[in-house]
Amino acid sequence: MALTRPIDRRLQPRSPSNARAILVAPGLEIACVVTDTSAGGLKIRTERQTALPPRLTVVDVAAGLAIEADLAWRKGVDAGLTLKGQAPLRGLVPSRLLPAREAWVRAGGR
Repeated sequence: MALTRPIDRRLQPRSPSNARAILVAPGLEIACVVTDTSAGGLKIRTERQTALPPRLTVVDVAAGLAIEADLAWRKGVDAGLTLKGQAPLRGLVPSRLLPAREAWVRAGGR
């Protein structure tokens, strides 16, 4: 009896990642790890299962980027996000990204 792999329905190829990040939303700031990326989304892992809002910002600490995203799915400590846009956190940032910039600075970003 041969085992078959499930069909991968993803539209874009995934790239493994291990980037330290911070999830930021009104009333929320928690550490996470980006475990894989694609042109249209991210997979993240948090330390514990936490309720996440439908829209949030992922702060990529090393890259100095604010990645705006929508929550696509959640399973335990893992979540899938659909990308909506990104902006650098160095220099001037739009007012909507000030909480993300502050979180980035607290995490050691420069």
